[in-house]
Amino acid sequence: MSDTNSGQNYGAEQIQILEGLEAVRKRPGMYIGSTSARGLHHLVYEIVDNAVDEALAGYCDTIDVQINADNSITVEDNGRGIPIGIHPKAGIPAVEVVFTILHAGGKFGGGGYKVSGGLHGVGASVVNALSNWLEVEIFKDGNIYKQRYERGKVMEPLTVVGTCKKSKTGTRVTFLPDDTIFEETVFDYDTLKQRLRETAFLTKNLKIILRDEREEKKEKIFHYEGGIKEFVTYLNKSKTALYDSVVYCEGKKDNVYVEVAFQHNDSFTESTYSFVNNIITPEGGTHVAGFKNALTKTFNDYARKNKLLKDNEPNLSGDDIREGLTAIISIKIEDPQFEGQTKQKLGNSEARGAVDTVTSEQVTYFLEQNPAVAKTICEKAVLAQRARAAARKARDLTRRKTALEGMALPGKLADCSDKNPENCEIFIVEGDSAGGSAKSARSRATQAILPLRGKILNVEKARLDRIYANAEIKAMITAFGTGIHEDFDITKLRYHKIIIMTDADVDGAHISTLMLTFLYRFMPELIKQGYVYLAQPPLYKVEKNKKVWYAYSDEELDKILTEIGRDNNNKIQRYKGLGEMDADQLWETTMDPERRILLKVTMDEEAESEIDVTFTTLMGDKVEPRREFIEANAKFVKNLDV
Repeated sequence: MSDTNSGQNYGAEQIQILEGLEAVRKRPGMYIGSTSARGLHHLVYEIVDNAVDEALAGYCDTIDVQINADNSITVEDNGRGIPIGIHPKAGIPAVEVVFTILHAGGKFGGGGYKVSGGLHGVGASVVNALSNWLEVEIFKDGNIYKQRYERGKVMEPLTVVGTCKKSKTGTRVTFLPDDTIFEETVFDYDTLKQRLRETAFLTKNLKIILRDEREEKKEKIFHYEGGIKEFVTYLNKSKTALYDSVVYCEGKKDNVYVEVAFQHNDSFTESTYSFVNNIITPEGGTHVAGFKNALTKTFNDYARKNKLLKDNEPNLSGDDIREGLTAIISIKIEDPQFEGQTKQKLGNSEARGAVDTVTSEQVTYFLEQNPAVAKTICEKAVLAQRARAAARKARDLTRRKTALEGMALPGKLADCSDKNPENCEIFIVEGDSAGGSAKSARSRATQAILPLRGKILNVEKARLDRIYANAEIKAMITAFGTGIHEDFDITKLRYHKIIIMTDADVDGAHISTLMLTFLYRFMPELIKQGYVYLAQPPLYKVEKNKKVWYAYSDEELDKILTEIGRDNNNKIQRYKGLGEMDADQLWETTMDPERRILLKVTMDEEAESEIDVTFTTLMGDKVEPRREFIEANAKFVKNLDV
């Protein structure tokens, strides 16, 4: 039988067998998610996670991470050091196996580690494959062993390059990412800082040190003896806690080690983060279900027993009890099973029972020992229940109205004629004058305009009933079509681009932040799926000899003036707001899909706890954390008129 078909050869010789690490270099995204900045930083986490596994096994208490001047990374730990003996099957040193053979390591049932994080044990070899060069040094038995690789290939055998104290053990890995594979090869200090801080919170007593040799940055040391209890305190730092102590539960059941810490604050949003073997699970899973079930059951039992709920009152819902809750659920399990496309949801059934049992027993005990705290939490939950009932009435009223009026859209919305959401975009515009210009400028087929009057409600400080009663927020919810909270349905979204268009001044920035706070708290999926954008109106208009240029930053203005010459014939206009532009200018600079600049709002789910802290800091009641945040980040803000 011939392999030839229509003159094209498709035979055995066309089937590629990718030897060893070539597969990783050919398809890097399969192993580290992407070759963007996110994938780049993932390389560091893989090496750090190997060191953390040593800490979880009880052999390491310090990890040193350094961004070197040449943008390479060094990670050193004081664990046992990767084994250097000859591997019985491979016939080469074990360390070489770890760095050059895929799916090798102490995580595949060899008894090396009970639990481990990392990318299912492929970490070290993948980092090696995707680096220009990598050097590993091992401190063992008074010797320093070293091996160098380039693009995954061994450059020299493992050799002794020096001596050290007999008591010194550990591993030092230095690598430079391959610039032919990664779109971006410059490490971001803040991204690493955030992830390393989280790792230290999740591994109590582990000390992680971060240094940056590229600039004068103070050495950062992350060391939390309280572990996840301190994580909760950190997340609540910009909020007002309702009681002093963080509730902490710890225990082991069915071979699942469970840690839970939580504390309520005076906000109206829940912030629960879950981890399995130190790796975040943004979509939750069985461990989160066990925690929620335990909390709902325990608080209802307590409230009934102590007459904090009247006989005729319904049980508190989980949402009522978790209003204003900050919680961390961290479990360690030998063989984690993940569900879903993104592998971000835990599926192990034993995790649910273990978390439920440990949390129920210890929270029951805590409430009996702390009746004042129990009463405070239950009273907040009862208020939340009443507000939820009021919100439900408002919502049902809205639903009844829209059913009667045939899905009536807000009166001030200038909708587009195209009904295919993929083609449609909505501009949320502040103020009537800018709204008027935008309505005249738009392409009526695909661009809808919703003008908002003044600043919308700060949802960070409001309960559901007030949010449903706010006219501007109601207009947005109705226009988008998805509903919010438990009613949210992304398939009903009416526009695939939601564009926030505000003035380029402090007020405009504040309105954008209020808008993003609302979307993040009540429709986060819109941000996660990439439907939210910020318009970028120009800051300057330059005219010379009847020709016009627009500049979107001071640097761009400078560039234009250098090109056309700096003289008195230039009329430079500084736009204070969108209302100053006529319809043609607004279309040309900010709304025309061919020429405009849009910033897509993205959200890194791995950094969600940090995003939460940022929104609370900016939009919450506490002044001091906000001042500190603004002082620390002022250098990143350009072109804002105060």
